[in-house]
Amino acid sequence: MPRGFLALTKLKHDKPKMKIKKKRKPKTLQTSIEQDQDSNFAFNLKQTSSSSLTHLPIQPLGNLLLGPNCRTNLRDTGLGNLYRLPDDLLLDILSLLGATDLAGFSTASKSAYVFSSHDPLWRSLVLSNFDGQFSFIQSWKCTYISSLTGKPPSMLKSLKIANFYSDYLFQSYLCTNMEFKSEWLKRDNIQRRRGLSVEEFVSCFEEPNKPVLLEGCIDTWPAIKKWTRGYLLETCSGTEFAVGPVKMPLEKYFQYSESVQEERPLYLFDPKFADKVTQLGSDFDVPVYFREDLFSVLGKERPDYRWIIMGPAGSGSSFHVDPNSTSAWNAVIKGSKKWILFPPEVVPPGVHPSPDGAEVACPVSIMEWFMNFYGSCRDWEKRPVECVCKAGEVIFVPNGWWHLVINLEESIAITQNYVSRRNLLNVLDFLKKPNASVLVSGTNDRINLHDKFKNAIDAKYPGLINQLKLKAEEKAAKQKKMTFWESAADSNSGGFKFSL
Repeated sequence: MPRGFLALTKLKHDKPKMKIKKKRKPKTLQTSIEQDQDSNFAFNLKQTSSSSLTHLPIQPLGNLLLGPNCRTNLRDTGLGNLYRLPDDLLLDILSLLGATDLAGFSTASKSAYVFSSHDPLWRSLVLSNFDGQFSFIQSWKCTYISSLTGKPPSMLKSLKIANFYSDYLFQSYLCTNMEFKSEWLKRDNIQRRRGLSVEEFVSCFEEPNKPVLLEGCIDTWPAIKKWTRGYLLETCSGTEFAVGPVKMPLEKYFQYSESVQEERPLYLFDPKFADKVTQLGSDFDVPVYFREDLFSVLGKERPDYRWIIMGPAGSGSSFHVDPNSTSAWNAVIKGSKKWILFPPEVVPPGVHPSPDGAEVACPVSIMEWFMNFYGSCRDWEKRPVECVCKAGEVIFVPNGWWHLVINLEESIAITQNYVSRRNLLNVLDFLKKPNASVLVSGTNDRINLHDKFKNAIDAKYPGLINQLKLKAEEKAAKQKKMTFWESAADSNSGGFKFSL
């Protein structure tokens, strides 16, 4: 929505409850603490939110436009000639400053103080200056001061700010502090199966490239019972894991994750966890449905393929397609995750991939996508596949499917990307694209991966590639290729149908 347009949003405080480019799509908002029956525009703030609307220095622009008097926006008067810059551009410029210069800018005016106090700016400074060797305290600004001085920061004094209006900064506040709306959890239209044979999985889901949620297939994993916080801290003592752009010991990450409240929480996402802590690799095994993994012919030269994932509520992955045209499975060990999936031919609303697929522009955060775009999917003929995957459940993500995942509570999961006979040709085609050096991920040898993989397959499985090509040609000759949604809607096709 262009700047200056008005959408009324009401916040309810009466019920306390529990290479991708990020672009914010600002809405012009007006705040109110009134009850509102229109769930499209009603939000609850988290019980832990320390700020109330009466003390919040930043207000949405709609409050200025509909105010009883024509007031001056402190945001503009305090920036001098910089007031002409959009908020996101101004913050991009401030992100180029070091801590000393940023602190110096904050003394120029109250408006400069508000912008220079934007916590994501200080998060970048902490991560770039202290790597993962920090202890999170209250906010990223406090954490920076503490990490620099070696002492807990004294109480930071806040300036009294009034009449500051900014949609961009307010939406960041809103996405940080609003609760996940119950209506975003209502739709669950994925196929759920228990006791499925491998043959049924292949014929009903893997070959037609359809997602499915599998129940009961990891009940025997030791990790289900063993992976408590205490067990992980003891077993992983002294080991650093990949967390965003840095590496952190598990105890520091847990300290961060249990106290942080921010729009985009850091996600522990480590591809080498089983090599670092062999016991973790012994606490689970690959579900029977996914044991044919042809990338294994490359041995240690295979791209990154499995990860341990940990994060607090609100953390997750924004819309993406899994690397190298692989399929994937994701098993939740603790917690629960909300999934949104779109088939390859449907680009999710608010997501803008480049023509060559090398870059994707999407909303700044997952909460922003839900707030600004989720509702539009209700009227689509091709609605997304949705579910909540709980502890002990596994979701199959077919190759090429767009998907978004958000943790509804503190969660731990294992995910693995793999190549079977069903998607081998897709992977080979992907690896030999002209811009493979940009698209291929998880390996240092992107250009030669296709030849290495193909030669290894030919050596171990002579004739397999030709057999698969012949089978694909015969299938294409027999029938018109149908999209997932066409087959799902055609009762004569033998495909299943969603009840939406």
